[in-house]
This record gives sequence, C-alpha cells and structure tokens, in this order.
Amino acid sequence: MEQFEGYVSHIRYHNKENGYTVLELETTHGDEILVGNFRYINEGEYIRAECTFTEHPVHGPQYQVVNYHVVEPEDKEGMERYLSSGVIKGLGPALASRIIKKFKGNTFEIIENEPERLAEVKGISLKKAMNIAIQFQEKQEMRHAMMFLSEYGITNQMAVKIYEEYGDGMYEILKTNPYQLAEDISGIGFRIADHIAGKAGIAPDSEFRIRAAIQYILQQGVLSGHMYLPKQILCQNTGNILGMPPEYIEDHLMNLILDKKIMIRKEEEEEQVYLSTYYFMEKNTARMLLDLDVSFPVSGEELDKKMEELEEENDLEMNDLQKLAVERAMAEGVVVITGGPGTGKTTTINLMIRCFEMENLDIVLAAPTGRAAKRMTEATGYEAMTIHRLLELNGGIELRDQYRFEKNEENPIEADVIIVDEMSMVDIHLMYALLKAVIPGTRVILVGDSNQLPSVGPGNVLKDIIESGMFPVVRLTKIYRQNDASQIVSNAHKINEGIHISLDNTSEDFFFFPRRDVRSVMGALVYLVKDKIPQFIHVDPFDVQVLTPMRKGELGVAHLNEVLQYYLNPHSPDKEEKEFHDGLFREGDKVMQIKNNYQLEWKIRNPRGFVVEEGMGVFNGDMGIIKSINSFSERMTVAFEENREVEYAFSNLDELELAYAVTIHKSQGSEYPAVVLPMLSGPGVLCNRNLLYTAVTRAQNLVAIVGRESMIGQMIDNETEQKRYTNLRNCLKEGIA
Repeated sequence: MEQFEGYVSHIRYHNKENGYTVLELETTHGDEILVGNFRYINEGEYIRAECTFTEHPVHGPQYQVVNYHVVEPEDKEGMERYLSSGVIKGLGPALASRIIKKFKGNTFEIIENEPERLAEVKGISLKKAMNIAIQFQEKQEMRHAMMFLSEYGITNQMAVKIYEEYGDGMYEILKTNPYQLAEDISGIGFRIADHIAGKAGIAPDSEFRIRAAIQYILQQGVLSGHMYLPKQILCQNTGNILGMPPEYIEDHLMNLILDKKIMIRKEEEEEQVYLSTYYFMEKNTARMLLDLDVSFPVSGEELDKKMEELEEENDLEMNDLQKLAVERAMAEGVVVITGGPGTGKTTTINLMIRCFEMENLDIVLAAPTGRAAKRMTEATGYEAMTIHRLLELNGGIELRDQYRFEKNEENPIEADVIIVDEMSMVDIHLMYALLKAVIPGTRVILVGDSNQLPSVGPGNVLKDIIESGMFPVVRLTKIYRQNDASQIVSNAHKINEGIHISLDNTSEDFFFFPRRDVRSVMGALVYLVKDKIPQFIHVDPFDVQVLTPMRKGELGVAHLNEVLQYYLNPHSPDKEEKEFHDGLFREGDKVMQIKNNYQLEWKIRNPRGFVVEEGMGVFNGDMGIIKSINSFSERMTVAFEENREVEYAFSNLDELELAYAVTIHKSQGSEYPAVVLPMLSGPGVLCNRNLLYTAVTRAQNLVAIVGRESMIGQMIDNETEQKRYTNLRNCLKEGIA
C-alpha cells in the first residue's frame, strides 16, 4: 500500500453514475495517475490517498485508490488553487486571485461566516457573493459528511448514498438509530447497520437494535421463500444473532405491530409473524382470485361440437382429461391445468386457444421468463410475452417498492382470457401484480407442473391454489411425448412416483457415469461438457448445462464454475477480464442474472449497430454471454437471449454470476439441449425426489448423471421437501362467503 498527497491537477475521466474517476495528482515528487471511485471530486482539491499499484494493459501504470480524504487548504496558495479550479460556478482564476489578495489566509472563514464581504471585491455583486457562499457551503457539508462517515468504516460510495438520502439529518440518525439505514438505503442491511451502531456506541440491548434484527430475520425468511415465520422460530433466530434469550425478543413484537411493521396471524396453536407488506399481499391475492371465480354460460352440445371440429382439424383424438380441461376453461373464471412432462399441456393450451378464437375472445399468453415465453410462442404459434412485459414494467429496484407496473387496477389488461404457463415459477410478488391488473369477467388459466420446485421468490402460489380446493384443477396424466428409445420423460415420471430408474445406458438420451470421488466426477464433467456431448448431439458446449443441488462445496456452483470457466473459456491476451470479489469475469463467459433489477435498460441492435428496440428489466435467472469488458469506463456488456444487450457498471456486478453451472433451483422454467448432473453426495434436506425430478425435466435431448447410483436411489426415496411457510391456501379457504 502506498500513500500519496497532492492537488488534483486534471480529471481525465469521471463517470457521474458510479463515481469511477481517472485523475492526475500533482505531488511533491511528480505527477501520478490515480483511478478509483470519487463521487464528489474537483480539480484543485488537495487529497490524501492510500493506493495499490496496477499495470493496466491499455493505459499503463496507475494507482488504484483504496481510500482517500480531502484535506482543506490551509495556505493562500492552496485556497486560491481550490477557488480557481471551477468547483464553484462563476468563480474563475482572475476573480479567485482578487479574493485571496483581499482576504489572504482568512478567505475561507470570510466565505463561511461573512459572505457579504465578498462584495468588497471588484466584479462581485452582493447576489453573486451569496451564491458563492451557498455553493462553498454545500461542498463543505459534503466533505465534512464524507469525513464523518469514514470514521464509521463506511465506504465513499455508501457515504454518498447516505448523504443524498438524509443530508444533514444523517448525523442525528447515526448517533441515535443507525438501523434506520437498513430500512431506507439499498445495499445497507442489518449486518452493516449493526457494525455502524457498534462504532456509534449504541447499546447491544437497544430497542432499535432488537427491532431491526426482528425485521432482518423476517426479510431473510422472505429471501428463503417464506411468507411468514412461526413466532418461536423468529424469536430463536433473532436471539441467536443478537446473543439474547428468545423470550427477550418476544417482548418487542408488540411495538412493531403498533408501528404497523409486522402482523401476527393465529392458525390453530401457531402464531405466524409477517412483515406487514407480505401479510396484506397474501390476503389480497386470495381476495382477487376469489373475485375472478365466476361461471360462464356454456352449452354442452355446442362445446362438444367445437371439440369434434378441433379433433378433425388437428388430426388428433383428445383424451377425457384434455376435454375436461377445455370445458372447465370455457366455463370457469379460474382454472388450473397441471401435469408432468409429455402429458399434453401444450396441446391442451392450443385447443383452448382455438375454442376461445371461435368465440371471438381476446386472448393473452404469458410466462414468468423470456425463455418460457419464447417456448410458449413456438409451441402455440400465438405471441406470448413475459408477465413483466404484459404488465408494462416501469423501472425500479427489487424489494424497495420503487418499481411499478403500468397495468394495474386503474389500467387493467385488455383481454377476455389470460393463459399463464410455468406457474410453478410465479412467486407472490408477480401473482399479486398480475391479479391487480385483471378485472372480474376475465378468464384466468394457470398452467404448470405442481411437482417441480417452488418459485425462487417468496410463496408457493401454484401448490397453495391447488391445495385450497377452491378452483377447478385438471391433472393431465397420460404421457404423449416419448418414444421407445427415449427415457427422459418416462424416467421423470418414475422419479415423481418414487420408482427407482434403470441406469443401464440402453437409451440414447439418458446416461449414467459411475464415479466414486470428487476428482473423477470433475474430470467426467469437463469431458462430457467440453467434448463428448457436443459431438454426440451436435451442439455448442455452452448449450450443455451443468445443474447441481448445492452452492457450496467442491461440486457446488462456485467451484464448478471456476473449473468449467478454465476449460471452456480460458485466459487469453485477447480477452478483457475483471476480478470481482473472489471470482473473475472474462469476455465470452456464460453468466446469469441472480436478482430482479427493474431499472436495467436493454437494447436490441441490428447488424449495423443501430438500436431497433429497447426496454427495461433484467430478471432472476436470465442467462447471457459477456460481450465486452471496459476497465476504463468500468462497464461490462452482456448479451442476453433475443440479442438484448445490457450494460453493467462494475459496481453492479454482484447481480451476476458465472453460469456454466447453476443450482437446480435456478434452472426452473428453463430447458436446455443437454443437462449434466453431478450426484455424488449432499444434505438430505436438500437432495430429494422433488429436486431430481426438476433437474431431469430441464433436459430436451439428453440427460447425463455423474456420480453414485446409491445417491440417485436415496433422492428418489426422499419425499421430504423444504418447508415453506405460506398461507395463501388458508386465505382462499377463509374467503368462502
């Protein structure tokens, strides 16, 4: 670590969005090039900086700023240099020189305390004097705020967010209740706020601390898929992170209820604690579903006649369940169609569409992800769109309620029928937003596989709707999509039924490679993904997706991605790289967005580079390829499906991770030409039948399992699923008039 101090003589580059700056620093030993995040920096300012030396491949030697602070000038030369720099609009070198000549070393004191005296200088009116003082004071306040916040270990980037949110009010908040930061500012959670509070001298048993910890544990529950937490679990977990007995936590719940931060619901002997937002979201989702539950007059004879016409027109024979599904869809306001792979869900959707077209009804098709919507379009010949696009997203940030959909109760979706596919992926946020935009009298048809894993986001929407018993549910069971040689579909159904599958490699699309240790599993994975499978089914190695149950460990996502990146996209002097946290991004890497970001802009360009379409929003699970990395501007461009290009500031790279391997949970709603599954060992609570079923059903043309046969058997026998604390099912039942 090296230390420099001197004047900022020239700012070569400054990105206003993320603060990334390249500047020249004039020191007593010569000029140095410094790069780093300076949200507020001006030429003429005197800074002290701690830096590390780097050799940039394009721009040569430079110093990366780790930490810095601005030093107020104490002599006439420094003051004149600062005022001459242009930091204060309307104050140039000549005028700055006259001010210094007049007031000498007292200049800054005069500007702060007697600004009207600036009018004594030729060329400065009283109005201009006051304007100079106001600007000077604003710069001083920001500088003092940054210095004050640095004492709490807060980074410059986070300090700017805090100051912009609170202004001078931040001093009182930091001294009395730093936990307010976690509620108001994106990027500051309980852990950071607790660290600041410790430095501020907040007592460990402070009510502010306990309240913040309760809300933090509930929010962590939401991130794990729960709508609420049982009071006993909430108090135990909160007590654990605070080092307090659970009963002490319980005493503070009532105040949070009075402040409308949380709600408690009683269900038999259990007390269920919600963040208020999720309590009302669940209740209102149930109410809106029940409001849509109306009947439509349908003539049985006319419907039979239409279905006969459809069978002749499409040269097929509908089974009884498919006919029932079409009948229910025509006659009811809310209908659920569920079934495993190959059971004719797509065919049934097509038949419904044709029946609705015969009635001249307006139909809308939607799915949770772009990939699922694209498959729906290809399968039906009818344009489908993501639910976000259907609702006309207007940007914002996930979990901060700053985004909105243009389609809502005041501007509903104009359609007679809405068909939503891949419903197992739809969480409570998306379901609530969708229902707000649907008016009673619109038919809503929900299609999905209820045996797949629940949504990544909170809730268990599809299962809860089915288990409520409040709406018609048609379960398609007859398997259509298979042939004598194929085992993907038949094995998926066997797994779902708890039947052990044959691993004798007699088919052309389902293979098992026995391996007994991590090293041999890893070797087989690389060989299969890089060479064998691409040659066998004629695809690119990037089309082969590794799915794993775990994030951590040698066969977890992080380590697998590191190994696969090394073999599939190795280092090259022609490829830019960016180290981030403990990993590395490289041009050409396969990556995945891991959180919803409603503010990110995307653009589609034609072959000449002109933008032909643009929009907002990149969502959890979207996959793409890193197209370029620009270390100078600190931007990375990722090309997602449908050629949507998105620019990421380096400060936002925590929203991306390598995607050569992804968790099975993250693969929901996606299909890949080939899937490779490392199955050697894993925790029983995670490695269950449900997980294996979801993994196998992600493959279109080939499944390859590498590991222990006994592990596959254990997963098939393990019916336990991770408990999700949700109440939509009961809310629907309670809504019976």
